[in-house]
Amino acid sequence: MKLVARILITALAIGLSALILGSHMEVVSDGTTLGTILATVVVAVIYALVHMIVKPIVQLISLPLYILTLGLVSFLVNALMLWITTLITNQTWFSDTPNWGLEVNGGFWWFVLAALVISVVQTILLAILPNRVSD
Repeated sequence: MKLVARILITALAIGLSALILGSHMEVVSDGTTLGTILATVVVAVIYALVHMIVKPIVQLISLPLYILTLGLVSFLVNALMLWITTLITNQTWFSDTPNWGLEVNGGFWWFVLAALVISVVQTILLAILPNRVSD
């Protein structure tokens, strides 16, 4: 149950981040409200999977950089996880244009800013909710 709650919080954080960052970050869907909600939840699931599978490997490899920068490289690692999520969700298996997924436009620093906004919104939402979800 905690995993479902955390994925829903991540979906809400991604949706709010897309609203905050405007044209630089958007959840691509078919345009309907239900389609946007489903696309956001699917992006959140993929984002959570990337964080569970890829992020520990990248953190282990970049451990010297974590020590050297006193943890500031974590911003870059989170931006990399967001970039991997956009790559996975924008795959075009059935058509030439993606019909759902996450897009971050504007370059590398927008990935860093988007990852930072998602992290801050997640932290705020987890602080508001009861402790049973945040454990």
